[in-house]
Amino acid sequence: MVGIVEVSPRDGLQNERALLETGAKIELIERATAAGARRIEAVSFVHPKLVPAMADAEAVMEGLHRADGVSYIGLVLNRRGYDRAVQAGVDEVNVVVPASDGFAKANQNSSTEALTEVAEEVLAEAAGRDLFASLTIATSFGCPFDGEVDPDRVIEVARRGAAAGAQEIAIADTIGVGVPTQVRTLLDGVRAVAPDALMRAHFHNTRNTGFANAAAALEWGVDWLDSSNGGIGGCPFAPAATGNIATEDLVYLLDRMGHPTGLDLEALLPIAGFLSDQLGYTVPALLPRAGTFPG
Repeated sequence: MVGIVEVSPRDGLQNERALLETGAKIELIERATAAGARRIEAVSFVHPKLVPAMADAEAVMEGLHRADGVSYIGLVLNRRGYDRAVQAGVDEVNVVVPASDGFAKANQNSSTEALTEVAEEVLAEAAGRDLFASLTIATSFGCPFDGEVDPDRVIEVARRGAAAGAQEIAIADTIGVGVPTQVRTLLDGVRAVAPDALMRAHFHNTRNTGFANAAAALEWGVDWLDSSNGGIGGCPFAPAATGNIATEDLVYLLDRMGHPTGLDLEALLPIAGFLSDQLGYTVPALLPRAGTFPG
């Protein structure tokens, strides 16, 4: 069974113009939990001036009514973020390294090499604490500043991350440029250098290839797929990047393909309406508009 990591509370909300109140974020997380989500990227511990939507990460974690069997993930970019995440009591940390220098410069005023070194330190620290840690490699499929990204760059970051203690490696199509052939190439390459790590994939649907990429990753044998309720999301540092693949649409696709996810579509569908009300526009997910089949 392929698992789904729900990322709407973090990647979904971080690029929205409307800044949700802490209580609304908590309600979103708890609605996802009630629909069957068991891994939720709940918050990110980044500089509040750079990503205002995530400024209340500690308050969100403190206010959650934690459900049994649910793992709450905090995204971190550096040691400071990691320390905040640990103090806030996350169940997992997700460390992000861009595979392209252009994005690293725009996002963190740094380089892939320097950020890989930071990630190695954080991953080793998490391993010493016995805290589950993932490494997400951003711009694995392409960069808005550098263009094409050499797969060898992605694979080398994965190799170093696994050696430092990452228990899961995620390839991320941050700007939604990837196609299924790239998915297979990257997953093969990462598996070769990180044979013991869980494999996860993160797709955006900017150019309408996100679900094709998810199906390719599924057929490859990926362990986890990221998706966002309502299909919301994007990156403040990635021009024109639109939302993540929608959780509702992905669950429908996987269910019809005979791959149960443990998520309840009937419970998922109302979340899109909740998000639309909170954000002030109709969210991109298509299943809430079309309905399930058979009806």
